[in-house]
Amino acid sequence: MRVLCVGRHAFLSEHLCRVFGATGAVCEPVVGVNAVAQAAARFEPQVVICEGDLLSSTVLEHWARERSLSEVPVLAVTLTPRLDDAVPAELSSTDPATAIYLPSLNRAQVAALLASARSSRGVTAPLQWRLQDQSASAHHL
Repeated sequence: MRVLCVGRHAFLSEHLCRVFGATGAVCEPVVGVNAVAQAAARFEPQVVICEGDLLSSTVLEHWARERSLSEVPVLAVTLTPRLDDAVPAELSSTDPATAIYLPSLNRAQVAALLASARSSRGVTAPLQWRLQDQSASAHHL
């Protein structure tokens, strides 16, 4: 599986590549949302992993109009324990993104998450992946 890993700077996008690459995925780091369309045209990703705080309805709408991204699932990940602090509130239930608290997942769960990205229903994280002492750590937007 080919995965674009989008972070706000190189360290974070490369970290996402290490996490998802450990499952056998071929990953390409991308810095910033503005570089995603060009990278997608060249790399042809099957999934886009993006820091949740970089996403907005405007970004997702732009990607939906891009030929290379229009049908690619987007997984918003956060490295902070509170989802509502990381993913912009304006993302509605119609946006094609799922937010995941990345540190709560083990390698098998990361692999299962990537495999589920091919589902025609879109990507949702199982309820058992939620943190016990936090608000939702995995939430379908």
